[in-house]
Amino acid sequence: MALPPDTNTPASVRDAAQREVFLREVDEAVRQDQLEGFMSRYGKLLLAGIVIALLAFAGWIYWDHRQTKAREEQAEAYVQALDSLQAENLDAAKAKLAPIAAAGGSDANVTSARLLLAGIALRQDRKADALKLFRQVADDGKAPQPLRDLANVRGVAADFDAMKPQDVVDRLKPLAVPGNAWFGVAGELVGMAYLKQNKQDQAGPLFAAIAKDETIEDGLRSRARQLAAVLGVDAVDDVVDEKGEPLGKPAAKAADATDAGE
Repeated sequence: MALPPDTNTPASVRDAAQREVFLREVDEAVRQDQLEGFMSRYGKLLLAGIVIALLAFAGWIYWDHRQTKAREEQAEAYVQALDSLQAENLDAAKAKLAPIAAAGGSDANVTSARLLLAGIALRQDRKADALKLFRQVADDGKAPQPLRDLANVRGVAADFDAMKPQDVVDRLKPLAVPGNAWFGVAGELVGMAYLKQNKQDQAGPLFAAIAKDETIEDGLRSRARQLAAVLGVDAVDDVVDEKGEPLGKPAAKAADATDAGE
């Protein structure tokens, strides 16, 4: 579009302004042509890409909703199964847990359901089914490690009498160390396996360590203390005063002094 004539503006300035307007219009026309050419060439592909992206996003939203709903239903079924177990209704608990345990994945709910089913199988004298479930959890590299350790300990405990002592040691020795959450239970089983192997020199100190560990429940510590004593290992810590001196030591010295005076 040409500029209106202005008698007060020098001709050179008017020409420069008109050239600038002309070039801008040409540039806009070129851009419009390029856009029209791009749309005619790639418009359908671009539209298809947008549609696919929207469909994919909608699919993801639907999938996420289904997953959330499934997890909620799974959690509800799990709680109902626990209620049935408390009521000693093992068959009802099994019916609720079986679909959870059969679901894909190795999350805590699925793994816990398998462990509970294994416990139900033991209580129903289905030892083979229980051992199969315990082994499935223990060998699942994607399952939470604490649950894998629990499955390992419970599987060995359930099959201890039928297992070779060395197999018990091999499976549980990594857990039978102070500081491990399963030290008490795993240590007791490993100690009993040592006794079957006539390795009293290894069983005694292990039972003594269990007896001295205050984080372990009292019943297990008491059994370990008795076994250690039978094996000739002291499993009782000395009672000391605030200075670290064994209580009774000064009294013993006083008694010695009295005897000497007499």
